[in-house]
Amino acid sequence: MKLKKNDNVYILSGKDKGKSGPIEKVFVEDKKLIVKGINLAKKHIKPSKKSPSGGIVDINLKIDVSNVMLVCPSCSKTTKVGYEINKGEKTRVCKKCKQNI
Repeated sequence: MKLKKNDNVYILSGKDKGKSGPIEKVFVEDKKLIVKGINLAKKHIKPSKKSPSGGIVDINLKIDVSNVMLVCPSCSKTTKVGYEINKGEKTRVCKKCKQNI
């Protein structure tokens, strides 16, 4: 998986197309991820010890990896992820500005 937690991503398709946000969680087996504040849905919750009043809450749903693109922290452009091997260490690199991510 080329994307990691806390990477800033840009949404390419779906109801939140054009928005961006940080990754909260990555599901490698499913090839999906959760982005903070993106792809929200309403969920009805019964009253319980955890939430005594119950009610309706917003939850983040998973997004497929193919629907997002990484935003480079140094050049602030959407980019693909490349890899470089320096002194036995594999590092992620921006394909546009060639800086480490």
